[in-house]
Amino acid sequence: MAVLPTCGVCDDPGVDTAHTGEPGPGRRELNRQRTHRALIEAARRLFQERDFESVTVRDIAAAARVGERTFFRYFPSKESLILQQVRDLIPLLAEAIGDRPADESLLTALRHAVLDLTGREDTSPTLLLVGPPPLRSDPTSRGDRFLLFDLEEAVASAFLARLLPEGADPEGADPGTVLRAAVLSRAGVAVLRAVRLTYTRRPERERSEADLGDLVNAAFDALEEGLGAGQ
Repeated sequence: MAVLPTCGVCDDPGVDTAHTGEPGPGRRELNRQRTHRALIEAARRLFQERDFESVTVRDIAAAARVGERTFFRYFPSKESLILQQVRDLIPLLAEAIGDRPADESLLTALRHAVLDLTGREDTSPTLLLVGPPPLRSDPTSRGDRFLLFDLEEAVASAFLARLLPEGADPEGADPGTVLRAAVLSRAGVAVLRAVRLTYTRRPERERSEADLGDLVNAAFDALEEGLGAGQ
Protein backbone atom coordinates (compact mmCIF):
# COMPACT_ATOMS: atom_id res chain seq x y z
CA MET A 1 0.00 0.00 0.00
CA ALA A 2 1.36 3.40 -0.96
CA VAL A 3 2.78 5.61 1.76
CA LEU A 4 1.70 9.22 1.74
CA PRO A 5 4.50 11.81 1.73
CA THR A 6 5.04 13.59 5.02
CA CYS A 7 5.57 17.28 5.54
CA GLY A 8 8.96 17.74 7.19
CA VAL A 9 7.76 20.70 9.24
CA CYS A 10 4.49 19.49 10.75
CA ASP A 11 4.75 15.70 10.26
CA ASP A 12 1.20 15.71 8.87
CA PRO A 13 0.60 13.23 6.00
CA GLY A 14 0.19 14.72 2.57
CA VAL A 15 1.30 18.01 1.10
CA ASP A 16 1.02 20.93 3.53
CA THR A 17 -0.03 24.01 1.61
CA ALA A 18 1.07 26.33 4.42
CA HIS A 19 4.69 25.25 3.95
CA THR A 20 4.83 24.60 0.20
CA GLY A 21 2.50 27.25 -1.13
CA GLU A 22 1.00 24.64 -3.44
CA PRO A 23 -2.60 23.39 -3.33
CA GLY A 24 -3.02 19.96 -1.74
CA PRO A 25 -5.74 17.70 -0.43
CA GLY A 26 -7.46 18.64 2.81
CA ARG A 27 -7.73 16.40 5.84
CA ARG A 28 -11.10 15.01 4.76
CA GLU A 29 -9.77 14.10 1.33
CA LEU A 30 -6.68 12.47 2.86
CA ASN A 31 -8.91 10.38 5.13
CA ARG A 32 -11.01 9.38 2.13
CA GLN A 33 -7.89 8.33 0.23
CA ARG A 34 -6.63 6.30 3.19
CA THR A 35 -9.95 4.49 3.54
CA HIS A 36 -10.09 3.83 -0.21
CA ARG A 37 -6.59 2.34 -0.17
CA ALA A 38 -7.33 0.36 3.00
CA LEU A 39 -10.37 -1.27 1.36
CA ILE A 40 -8.40 -2.16 -1.77
CA GLU A 41 -5.50 -3.60 0.22
CA ALA A 42 -7.85 -5.58 2.49
CA ALA A 43 -9.64 -7.02 -0.55
CA ARG A 44 -6.36 -7.91 -2.25
CA ARG A 45 -5.07 -9.66 0.86
CA LEU A 46 -8.27 -11.59 1.49
CA PHE A 47 -8.63 -12.69 -2.13
CA GLN A 48 -5.06 -13.92 -2.10
CA GLU A 49 -5.43 -15.75 1.22
CA ARG A 50 -8.76 -17.31 0.33
CA ASP A 51 -10.71 -16.91 -2.91
CA PHE A 52 -12.94 -14.31 -4.47
CA GLU A 53 -16.24 -16.12 -4.00
CA SER A 54 -15.78 -16.87 -0.30
CA VAL A 55 -14.81 -13.31 0.66
CA THR A 56 -17.75 -11.08 1.55
CA VAL A 57 -18.14 -7.33 1.69
CA ARG A 58 -18.40 -7.68 5.47
CA ASP A 59 -15.02 -9.47 5.50
CA ILE A 60 -13.38 -6.71 3.47
CA ALA A 61 -14.86 -3.95 5.61
CA ALA A 62 -13.80 -5.67 8.83
CA ALA A 63 -10.25 -6.18 7.55
CA ALA A 64 -10.09 -2.48 6.63
CA ARG A 65 -11.54 -1.58 10.06
CA VAL A 66 -14.59 0.17 8.67
CA GLY A 67 -18.28 -0.67 8.55
CA GLU A 68 -20.15 -2.18 5.63
CA ARG A 69 -21.94 1.13 5.05
CA THR A 70 -18.55 2.78 4.60
CA PHE A 71 -17.55 0.14 2.04
CA PHE A 72 -20.68 0.90 0.00
CA ARG A 73 -19.87 4.61 0.01
CA TYR A 74 -16.76 3.72 -2.03
CA PHE A 75 -17.84 0.70 -4.05
CA PRO A 76 -21.32 -0.63 -4.92
CA SER A 77 -20.05 -4.24 -4.73
CA LYS A 78 -16.88 -6.28 -4.34
CA GLU A 79 -17.03 -6.93 -8.09
CA SER A 80 -16.94 -3.20 -8.80
CA LEU A 81 -13.89 -2.84 -6.54
CA ILE A 82 -12.05 -5.38 -8.68
CA LEU A 83 -13.25 -4.02 -12.00
CA GLN A 84 -12.14 -0.48 -11.14
CA GLN A 85 -8.74 -1.55 -9.85
CA VAL A 86 -8.01 -3.71 -12.88
CA ARG A 87 -9.15 -0.91 -15.16
CA ASP A 88 -6.77 1.48 -13.38
CA LEU A 89 -3.94 -1.00 -13.93
CA ILE A 90 -4.41 -1.20 -17.70
CA PRO A 91 -2.65 2.08 -18.64
CA LEU A 92 0.08 1.38 -16.08
CA LEU A 93 0.74 -2.01 -17.69
CA ALA A 94 0.81 -0.48 -21.17
CA GLU A 95 3.25 2.19 -19.99
CA ALA A 96 5.46 -0.44 -18.31
CA ILE A 97 5.58 -2.41 -21.58
CA GLY A 98 6.70 0.71 -23.43
CA ASP A 99 9.42 1.36 -20.86
CA ARG A 100 11.08 -2.01 -21.36
CA PRO A 101 14.36 -2.18 -23.36
CA ALA A 102 13.83 -2.11 -27.11
CA ASP A 103 15.76 -5.35 -27.65
CA GLU A 104 13.32 -7.42 -25.59
CA SER A 105 10.79 -9.54 -27.42
CA LEU A 106 7.16 -8.58 -27.04
CA LEU A 107 6.28 -11.36 -24.61
CA THR A 108 9.45 -10.77 -22.59
CA ALA A 109 8.50 -7.10 -22.32
CA LEU A 110 5.03 -8.06 -21.08
CA ARG A 111 6.46 -10.58 -18.62
CA HIS A 112 8.79 -8.02 -17.05
CA ALA A 113 6.14 -5.30 -17.13
CA VAL A 114 3.86 -7.52 -15.02
CA LEU A 115 6.71 -8.40 -12.68
CA ASP A 116 7.69 -4.73 -12.38
CA LEU A 117 4.15 -3.79 -11.39
CA THR A 118 4.02 -6.49 -8.73
CA GLY A 119 6.97 -4.79 -7.04
CA ARG A 120 5.35 -1.36 -6.89
CA GLU A 121 3.72 -0.19 -3.67
CA ASP A 122 1.26 2.15 -5.40
CA THR A 123 -0.55 -0.55 -7.37
CA SER A 124 -2.39 -3.79 -6.63
CA PRO A 125 -1.44 -5.92 -9.66
CA THR A 126 -2.11 -9.13 -7.76
CA LEU A 127 -5.79 -8.36 -8.25
CA LEU A 128 -5.19 -9.48 -11.85
CA LEU A 129 -3.95 -12.84 -10.69
CA VAL A 130 -5.69 -13.99 -7.54
CA GLY A 131 -9.03 -15.02 -8.92
CA PRO A 132 -11.48 -12.13 -9.27
CA PRO A 133 -13.79 -12.32 -12.27
CA PRO A 134 -12.49 -9.70 -14.76
CA LEU A 135 -10.15 -12.17 -16.52
CA ARG A 136 -12.42 -15.20 -16.45
CA SER A 137 -13.07 -16.99 -19.72
CA ASP A 138 -16.87 -16.74 -19.40
CA PRO A 139 -17.56 -13.09 -18.55
CA THR A 140 -21.21 -12.66 -17.68
CA SER A 141 -21.50 -8.91 -17.48
CA ARG A 142 -20.94 -6.11 -19.96
CA GLY A 143 -18.22 -4.72 -17.68
CA ASP A 144 -16.37 -8.05 -17.64
CA ARG A 145 -16.42 -8.39 -21.42
CA PHE A 146 -15.29 -4.86 -22.15
CA LEU A 147 -12.60 -4.92 -19.46
CA LEU A 148 -10.97 -8.02 -20.93
CA PHE A 149 -11.19 -6.48 -24.42
CA ASP A 150 -9.70 -3.20 -23.16
CA LEU A 151 -6.81 -5.06 -21.53
CA GLU A 152 -6.06 -6.99 -24.72
CA GLU A 153 -6.29 -3.85 -26.84
CA ALA A 154 -4.01 -1.87 -24.53
CA VAL A 155 -1.36 -4.60 -24.64
CA ALA A 156 -1.76 -4.85 -28.44
CA SER A 157 -1.26 -1.09 -28.81
CA ALA A 158 1.86 -1.22 -26.62
CA PHE A 159 3.17 -4.16 -28.67
CA LEU A 160 2.48 -2.37 -31.95
CA ALA A 161 4.36 0.71 -30.76
CA ARG A 162 7.38 -1.49 -30.01
CA LEU A 163 7.24 -3.05 -33.48
CA LEU A 164 7.13 0.27 -35.34
CA PRO A 165 9.94 2.78 -35.81
CA GLU A 166 9.99 5.47 -33.15
CA GLY A 167 7.45 8.18 -33.91
CA ALA A 168 5.65 6.13 -36.58
CA ASP A 169 1.89 6.47 -36.85
CA PRO A 170 0.18 3.21 -35.77
CA GLU A 171 -2.61 3.98 -38.22
CA GLY A 172 -0.13 3.48 -41.04
CA ALA A 173 1.16 0.11 -39.84
CA ASP A 174 0.97 -2.73 -42.32
CA PRO A 175 -1.69 -5.38 -41.67
CA GLY A 176 0.87 -8.10 -40.91
CA THR A 177 2.46 -6.06 -38.11
CA VAL A 178 -0.95 -5.19 -36.65
CA LEU A 179 -1.93 -8.87 -36.73
CA ARG A 180 1.30 -9.89 -35.01
CA ALA A 181 0.70 -7.41 -32.19
CA ALA A 182 -2.93 -8.50 -31.84
CA VAL A 183 -2.13 -12.22 -31.71
CA LEU A 184 0.74 -11.94 -29.25
CA SER A 185 -1.13 -9.53 -26.99
CA ARG A 186 -3.97 -12.00 -26.60
CA ALA A 187 -1.52 -14.82 -26.02
CA GLY A 188 0.10 -12.74 -23.28
CA VAL A 189 -3.19 -11.88 -21.62
CA ALA A 190 -4.07 -15.58 -21.75
CA VAL A 191 -0.95 -16.19 -19.63
CA LEU A 192 -2.38 -13.93 -16.92
CA ARG A 193 -5.68 -15.78 -17.08
CA ALA A 194 -3.87 -19.11 -16.84
CA VAL A 195 -1.94 -17.93 -13.79
CA ARG A 196 -5.22 -16.89 -12.17
CA LEU A 197 -6.85 -20.22 -12.94
CA THR A 198 -3.89 -22.25 -11.66
CA TYR A 199 -3.55 -20.14 -8.54
CA THR A 200 -7.20 -20.29 -7.54
CA ARG A 201 -7.39 -24.08 -8.02
CA ARG A 202 -4.67 -24.65 -5.46
CA PRO A 203 -5.60 -25.58 -1.88
CA GLU A 204 -5.76 -22.56 0.41
CA ARG A 205 -2.56 -23.47 2.23
CA GLU A 206 -0.62 -23.70 -1.04
CA ARG A 207 -2.03 -20.38 -2.24
CA SER A 208 -0.75 -18.61 0.84
CA GLU A 209 2.72 -20.03 0.20
CA ALA A 210 2.78 -19.39 -3.54
CA ASP A 211 5.00 -16.74 -5.08
CA LEU A 212 3.04 -14.99 -7.81
CA GLY A 213 6.23 -13.85 -9.50
CA ASP A 214 7.35 -17.47 -9.83
CA LEU A 215 3.95 -18.39 -11.28
CA VAL A 216 4.13 -15.55 -13.80
CA ASN A 217 7.62 -16.62 -14.90
CA ALA A 218 6.61 -20.28 -15.18
CA ALA A 219 3.55 -19.39 -17.24
CA PHE A 220 5.50 -17.22 -19.68
CA ASP A 221 8.18 -19.92 -19.91
CA ALA A 222 5.49 -22.41 -20.91
CA LEU A 223 4.11 -20.10 -23.58
CA GLU A 224 7.50 -19.25 -25.03
CA GLU A 225 8.49 -22.90 -25.05
CA GLY A 226 5.33 -23.66 -27.01
CA LEU A 227 5.98 -20.84 -29.46
CA GLY A 228 9.56 -21.96 -29.95
CA ALA A 229 11.06 -18.61 -30.93
CA GLY A 230 9.81 -16.88 -27.77
CA GLN A 231 8.28 -14.00 -29.65
